[in-house]
Amino acid sequence: MSGNGEGPGKKPDTRIVQAGRRKEWTAGIVNPPVWRASTILFDNIAAMRAADHAGDGVLDYGRFGTPTQWSLAEALTELEPGAAGTRLFSSGVAAISVALLSVLKPGDELLIVDSAYGPTRRFCQKILARQGIRITYYDPLIGSGIEQLIGENTRAILLESPGSLTFEVQDIPAICAVAKARGITTLLDNSWATPIFFPAIAAGVDLTILACTKYIAGHSDLMLGSVTAAPDHWDALSETSLALGQYVGPDDAWLAARGLRTLGVRLRQHQASALQIASWLAEQPQVGRVLHPAFPNCPGHEFWARDFSGSSGLFSFELKGGDDAARSRLIEGLTNFGIGYSWGGFESLVLPVDPNRGRTVAKREQEGPMVRLNIGLEDPDDLIADLERGLASYKS
Repeated sequence: MSGNGEGPGKKPDTRIVQAGRRKEWTAGIVNPPVWRASTILFDNIAAMRAADHAGDGVLDYGRFGTPTQWSLAEALTELEPGAAGTRLFSSGVAAISVALLSVLKPGDELLIVDSAYGPTRRFCQKILARQGIRITYYDPLIGSGIEQLIGENTRAILLESPGSLTFEVQDIPAICAVAKARGITTLLDNSWATPIFFPAIAAGVDLTILACTKYIAGHSDLMLGSVTAAPDHWDALSETSLALGQYVGPDDAWLAARGLRTLGVRLRQHQASALQIASWLAEQPQVGRVLHPAFPNCPGHEFWARDFSGSSGLFSFELKGGDDAARSRLIEGLTNFGIGYSWGGFESLVLPVDPNRGRTVAKREQEGPMVRLNIGLEDPDDLIADLERGLASYKS
């Protein structure tokens, strides 16, 4: 759904509250209602023909959306100054997949960051490669040096910054500048920062992707993804999405829109608590290294400091020595952290991570096993006390 043009002049917290709530969608109430529909009834044949594929905002058939979906898509567009529109998808992986399919064809080459999310790699290797699209991985810290990898058939560059396991921050403006000079499309998985901490379209990205399952929804109760496009890429994204029959149910869209309204305050709390806990971890003798973009020793920290306005609640740390069994005992002994995939919800989560699995060009040397934390909205003192008990057990 394309935006109404009212959002970019306002500050982010105001846009979060007001975006996508025009009267056409809300019918005068605070929140857009849940429109559940497959068939749309018309008064006559002329009205049906006029609505046929008329675009967002015109009821045609349920798969093309209703005000419930359109209002959320418009809200996400308004959070990205300079964007033309947003499409919604059933998951973050679906969003990444359709975004890539909208810009690639057999014979093309895709450059993808080596720190990319595992399911993203799987889609590229299992689906795109099978279609005759060449996949080339690059070091996340390559910056403008990516120009050396660009060949005659390079059509797109997929970025993820920071990486969701090892948190390298990429020099996004430098990579985008090289890409634009060569007519190459850039795509960014921006789920960690969201447009609140990093407005990607304004930084030169062509297609910015969110796993809305995470911070947008914020409550670990739905699956959703989005792709927001710069003007030159909006038509291709929309056509590909519609041709592939992509659809998001109204209940999930409504829940995500409700979660969106508290995004600003939630992100600030996630940020503050994560920084407090990461700083405490960095002082513990059992911890070798904390990988948090706001910390100077995190790879690419200088780009985070230059380009981002904040940090979220997801980071990793390495343990000194030990093995997988010891790491498992530490994790299983925690009482305030759930063991589970995803992140961005109100509850804290912990996972063992092995970042070198699958990497090809930027393998990392580690002092010991790595643990990833999603810092939720609990009191950080309680989370620190839990981690303190776990690390004492790990040491013993």
